[in-house]
Amino acid sequence: MFAINIDLEKCEGCGDCVDICPSEVLSVVEEGGKKFAKVSNEEECIGCMACEDACEDSALTVTEK
Repeated sequence: MFAINIDLEKCEGCGDCVDICPSEVLSVVEEGGKKFAKVSNEEECIGCMACEDACEDSALTVTEK
């Protein structure tokens, strides 16, 4: 199993991580006028780290549980 941690201070809500994830683990949400990535289906994460690599803001980290 893997854990996806999102630093909301760094996340710009661009959606690049959502678009590249082969397991549809992430989504973009908007709260209080700010968009950001959210883990919506972590148990489906395969640990490929594509989301981490795609994030230009270095807001995502994938770690093994």
